[in-house]
Amino acid sequence: MEIVLAIILGLAFGFALDKAQASNPQKIINMLRLKDFHLMKVILFAIGFSSLLLFILLALNVIDAGHLSVKASYTGVIIGGALLGIGFAISGFCPGTGVVAAGRGRKDAYVFILGGLIGAFVYMLIFGFIQDTALFNKIAEGAASIGETNPDKYSSLISNLPALIIAGPIAIGLMVIAFLLPDVKSKSSYSIFDTNG
Repeated sequence: MEIVLAIILGLAFGFALDKAQASNPQKIINMLRLKDFHLMKVILFAIGFSSLLLFILLALNVIDAGHLSVKASYTGVIIGGALLGIGFAISGFCPGTGVVAAGRGRKDAYVFILGGLIGAFVYMLIFGFIQDTALFNKIAEGAASIGETNPDKYSSLISNLPALIIAGPIAIGLMVIAFLLPDVKSKSSYSIFDTNG
């Protein structure tokens, strides 16, 4: 049943990404160049709204905090995030949007996915050599949440405050920024129905 739910949610997420034009690499590049704020508005609002909803439901005990998984933070995550950001800016794709664009038939998305798979394969080959290096030094005791969500399982960056008190204003701030961003759009001739790489 879980795999069926994952497929349904994945299809819905892919559909939403495509409708938001996130499968268009030029839209992403123009967003990063601060020429087109459409995607930035969508992303900031989505992060803010979903975060606020999550922390409200956690505070009301509708969602069990035991189901949350906080990923470990270590030095290599910062370097990996920087590399992902550079690749994002150059290609106009991230792993999710690349798959959606490939579903649209974009040839450059196929090349992007192949590059990602080769990178993952190389990482797998060298992992044994780098696992004991400074790349894996933990940050904030490894897995930490911003506030008290599941103190038995994760440490919190800010103690003695419920997560909603900390994350709520941040989430609302992101949604406000999304509304305040200008509606500047680039004059790209790219069509969202173009499937050529």
